[in-house]
Amino acid sequence: MYRYDEFDTKLVGERVEQFRGQVERRLKGALTEDEFKPLRLMNGLYLQLHAYMLRVAIPYGTLSAKQMHKLADVARKYDKGYGHFTTRQNIQFNWPHLEKIPDILAALATVEMHAIQTSGNCIRNVTADQYAGATAEEVADPRVISEIIRQWSTLHPEFTFLPRKFKIAVTGADKDRAAIRVHDVGLQVKMNAAGEIGYAVWVGGGQGRTPIIGKLINEFLPEAELLSYLEAIMRVYNLNGRRDNMYKARIKILVDALGPDEFSKQVDTEFTAIKTDGLIQLPGEEVARIHSYFKAPAFEECALDKIDFSGDRNFKDWVQTNTAAHKQAGYVIANISLKPIGGIPGDATAEQMDIIADLAAKYSFGEIRVTHEQNLVLPHVRLRDLYALWLALDDAHLATPNIGLATDIIACPGLDYCALANARAIPLAQEISNRFADLDKQHNIGELKIKISGCINACGHHHVGHIGILGVDRKGVEFYQISLGGSADENTSLGKIVGPSFGEDKIIDAIETVVDTYLVSRKADENFIDTYRRIGIAPFKEALYGSH
Repeated sequence: MYRYDEFDTKLVGERVEQFRGQVERRLKGALTEDEFKPLRLMNGLYLQLHAYMLRVAIPYGTLSAKQMHKLADVARKYDKGYGHFTTRQNIQFNWPHLEKIPDILAALATVEMHAIQTSGNCIRNVTADQYAGATAEEVADPRVISEIIRQWSTLHPEFTFLPRKFKIAVTGADKDRAAIRVHDVGLQVKMNAAGEIGYAVWVGGGQGRTPIIGKLINEFLPEAELLSYLEAIMRVYNLNGRRDNMYKARIKILVDALGPDEFSKQVDTEFTAIKTDGLIQLPGEEVARIHSYFKAPAFEECALDKIDFSGDRNFKDWVQTNTAAHKQAGYVIANISLKPIGGIPGDATAEQMDIIADLAAKYSFGEIRVTHEQNLVLPHVRLRDLYALWLALDDAHLATPNIGLATDIIACPGLDYCALANARAIPLAQEISNRFADLDKQHNIGELKIKISGCINACGHHHVGHIGILGVDRKGVEFYQISLGGSADENTSLGKIVGPSFGEDKIIDAIETVVDTYLVSRKADENFIDTYRRIGIAPFKEALYGSH
C-alpha cells in the first residue's frame, strides 16, 4: 500500500489546521453559512437534511487494517456508531457535530487519511478495480497510476475550480469492475505488441440527469504521456465547459456538444502545445517509490489448490458467490457483502469495521478494498484460511452469500438523509431484499444488478442497473420509475425507462413481475442482461402494464 511521504504529511496537517480555524470562525458567527460552504466542501463536509455529513477519501478503494480501525474509532466517538461506504469507494459519516470535524480530520491524518477533494468542483477521489494486484486478468496494477494521478491532481492550481466536479476511474483489465465508461475520464491499462504499457482513454461518460456513455478518444496512449494528456483534457474542459448552468457543466455535455472527433481534435491541439513546452516528467526515484508500495505481498507457496467444503452448505454457498480467482496459486479473493438481508446497503457498524480490520490483518496482509458496489474485499486470502475467515464473518453477520445476486443492491442514502432526494431509497432496498431473500431463488435468478437512486443525480447508479429504480416526486408523494437493460461493465449500456412510475405500494410487486418475466423468457444459462438484450423491453412492458 502507498505510504505518505513528507509532502503528503505536511499538506494534510496544514489543511486540518486551516479548516480548524475556518470552523471556529463559523461557530463564532464570523462566517455565514454561504461564506462557509465553499470552505467546507473543499474539506469533504456537506450539509444534508438533518446534519452535516463528512465524506472521507479512500483513494482507489484501498485501506489498511490500521486505517479501518481508525474509521471504526471515528464512527464510535464522533458519529452514531456506523459508517456508510459509497459508490466512489469512500466512506461517509452522517451525524458528526461541526465543532468536532477538525478533531476527526486530525485523527484521520494520524493514519494517512483525509477528506480533501471528496467534494467541490475539482478532480475527485480516483477510483479503481477492487481486485487490483490480485487478479490474473490485469495487464498491470491500476493503483500505481491512480496514486500518481492523485498526487498530480491534489490542489492542482489550474483545476481547483472547474465548471463542475470531475471523476476519474482506472481499470487494469479488459474486465471492467471500475465502470470507466460512465466517468468523466475512464482509463484502461493496455499493453501493445512491443510489450509497452499505455492507456485507452474514454472521455465524457456520466450519469445524472443526462446519462451518457463515454467516448474512446485514444486507443493507446503511451504511459509517459498520460499526465500531460490528462492536463490537455482538463484544459479543454476548463476553458470551454459551461459555467452558466450547473446542469450542463459536466464534461459529458461539452463532449456531446462538440462531438467526440472535435473534442479529441482540441485535446490533441492542446497536447501538442504542452509537448512543445515539455511533457510532465516524473522523477524516476519517485515513480520507483510509488511502485514499491504496490509490489505483491510475500505470498507463500501453498500446496492446497481446492477447498474442502466438509458438507457445510452455507460455506459452499458463500464461496460460490463471494470469492474470485486469485493470480497466486493457493490464494483467493474474498468479498464481504455489506448487504445483509433487509439491511441498509453499504453500512457497517464500528464493531464490524474493527472485526474486518482484525481479519484483514490475520488473513489478508492487512489489506482491505472498498468496491463501487458498496461492498468490501479481502484481496489476498490463503485457501487454507478461507473456512476460518468465513466462520468469523458469519459470527459478525458479515457472511451474506449474495455478491452479484438480487439482494446485492446499490442504493443511495435517498430522502432519509439527502436534501436533494425526491424519494427514499434505503427502505425500498430493504423491502426488495426481503422479497428476494430466499437463496435458492436468488441462485435461480442468477446475476442481477438492482440499483436505486432517490433522485435524478443518480448516486445509486440506476442508469446502469440491470434493473434501475429512480425515485420521483408527484405533488409530495413518492413514486418509482423503472428502467431496464443498464450495465456498467465492459459492455456498458444505459437502461431504458419501461413506462409510467409506480407508487411505493406497487413498486416491489412490479420488480418481481420484471424478474418473473425474465425467468419465463430466458434460455438455458442466460442471465438477466443477456435475456433483456435478446428479447428487448416489450415483454417486460406488456407484463407490467398489459395492453394499456
